[in-house]
Amino acid sequence: MNRARRFDFNTASAAAVAGLNTFWAKPKRSQTILFFVGAGVLIIAILSFVLSGRAAVLILDKSPTSHFLYPFTIQNVMHIVFFVGLGDLFVRWRIASREKSFLGLHYLPEDDQTVLVSPDLGAIRKRVAGEFDHENGFLPSLINLAVLQFQSSSSVEQAAGVMSQHLELMSNRVDLRYGLVRFIAWVVPTLGFIGTVYSLGAALSAAGLSEVLDMKDVSRTLGVGFDCTMVALVESAILVFLLRLVQEKEESAVNSAGDYTLRNLINRLYAES
Repeated sequence: MNRARRFDFNTASAAAVAGLNTFWAKPKRSQTILFFVGAGVLIIAILSFVLSGRAAVLILDKSPTSHFLYPFTIQNVMHIVFFVGLGDLFVRWRIASREKSFLGLHYLPEDDQTVLVSPDLGAIRKRVAGEFDHENGFLPSLINLAVLQFQSSSSVEQAAGVMSQHLELMSNRVDLRYGLVRFIAWVVPTLGFIGTVYSLGAALSAAGLSEVLDMKDVSRTLGVGFDCTMVALVESAILVFLLRLVQEKEESAVNSAGDYTLRNLINRLYAES
């Protein structure tokens, strides 16, 4: 019985480690976003206990005079949306790092003398098999496609043309992958402006209903509104900055894969007569 329990425990531990490795090396988008949303909720909960005074009002809109029932404030909604964007960027960063790592596997000869003929290409194609799918594996995919085209046509020009077309498709695909983050970078400041407009409306409404204008309440309400915009602009700027860095890295991986395939495969092909 003890051995069986030990075996189950070890198996579960190995599965957990494998899951963590997969999450780090090639994370799934949906799982990662859920994880980051959970992390965002946890951070908001921690900040709710840690922050007080002006900091709590600025970052969380945690105030007795808030127009929203805490924790359902516009600031907290913005934070959750912000973490969704961070999760998506994490996926793209890890995928870009994985794509870069393919260049270090030396799939192709990299010296100055080797020439490749059709019988040499079977081993190369076998080596890259299973390393790519319809979304990931830029370099193995390019190599596999170029080898297939050359084997079927014995034409270096056609192999180069197919590789160029596939490279262009991959570049377009990479650009489309950042649609969600671009949308979030737009939504976050929009939510901030909504909070500002709501606060302005609440302040004007309170001033119109009250016979005696209380400048403290009006100023406090307006301050919360402008806090929404400031927090939103900061989070949007962070997202745009990280988006640029990660997208540049992934686009660089595509370009490097194309350059590597061109130099070490296309330029070495020799069509035997």
